[in-house]
Amino acid sequence: MKKMKILFRLLIILLFFQNYSLAETSQEVDKISKNLRCLICQGQSVYDSQSDFALSMKILIQNKIDEGKNDEQIYEYLKAKYGEWIVYDPEVNKNTILLWVLPLILFVFGGILIFRKVSIK
Repeated sequence: MKKMKILFRLLIILLFFQNYSLAETSQEVDKISKNLRCLICQGQSVYDSQSDFALSMKILIQNKIDEGKNDEQIYEYLKAKYGEWIVYDPEVNKNTILLWVLPLILFVFGGILIFRKVSIK
């Protein structure tokens, strides 16, 4: 009877740690999929979408995590396969510099315009 209690406790501990590791990897999949665009559902992330593409992407991300890949390696793989557009937060490079600089230019231009309008009166 005592052996059964010990085995039962060990089984509960093993199940707890297994569920804990599954929850941890699920959080990692969620974190990565929130930063990816669904190519089928315009305007939705892979995390929010329930399309076949999004579901297969979540499985792909989980497989890459199981292979020991980190976030950056997974993003690089997906960018190589689907292009830079799949990532919501693009890198700064010669192709995306206008995307990063344009809001700053508009902000400065708007500030100058407001300052001129206010100082004229």
